[in-house]
Amino acid sequence: MAEPIRRSLREAADTRAVTEAAIRQFHSRYPEPRWEPLVIVIAAYNEERGLGDVLDEIPSAIAGVAVTTVIVDDGSRDGTAEVAAAHGALVCRLPANRGHGVALRVGYRLARDGNARYIATLDADGQWDPADLPAMVKLLVDDQADFIIGSRRLGATDNTDRFRNTGVRFFAWLISRLTSTRITDSSSGLRAMRAEITGTVRQTQPQYQTSELLIGSIYAGYRITEVPTVMRQRNFGESRKGHNLLYGLRYASVITRTWLRERRAHGKASRTAEI
Repeated sequence: MAEPIRRSLREAADTRAVTEAAIRQFHSRYPEPRWEPLVIVIAAYNEERGLGDVLDEIPSAIAGVAVTTVIVDDGSRDGTAEVAAAHGALVCRLPANRGHGVALRVGYRLARDGNARYIATLDADGQWDPADLPAMVKLLVDDQADFIIGSRRLGATDNTDRFRNTGVRFFAWLISRLTSTRITDSSSGLRAMRAEITGTVRQTQPQYQTSELLIGSIYAGYRITEVPTVMRQRNFGESRKGHNLLYGLRYASVITRTWLRERRAHGKASRTAEI
């Protein structure tokens, strides 16, 4: 039986050991990987059925910038890693499930170590369309923003879950009020950013990491903007986010705790870009 997805607000005690082992294994498997200026990082857990289609949608260059794709397999018990490799991605495999946020941080670290200039993220379930990335990457290339979010509220969503859609609006409103920065979609999995952000903004959340990176980036003075995107239905299976109410409560807790932490560390939030 597959182990349950880790949804705690605190990292497991062995997380550092698990991630370091995965990184060592990655470098053993790829002694001299080719890193392009744009690295797309995808965290995946038991996504063998749909991951191949996601990878096939990613072009070799986006907005004129060459692409490397890295899959961080978060302790999957199926053929996720094998599918990723068969479709041309670099694969880093955590030996145990330690959370979406942990997996992304491993991917960020590999990208930075490979001297990536930009990092973009997608979800392994196919809900975010790589076709929306060129407009986002162009903003980075043209030095008009540092951190770009693909917003389903500026675009559209195929998700018919009213509770989740209400949550997207509420959490965006909450972050906007707390940081004095207009945000419409704080939990989008479609993002593009300067690689340095992932190394300078504090990240501790093993699972509910999207708001932590966003709020930290705002307080660090990075220019934030959003572009319209369409959120699609999952390719296969059901959402891995867990029960709606519990997810919402934990997400709200992360927002509040991160805001308090960053406000103490930086004071008033810096003004950010709106393109």
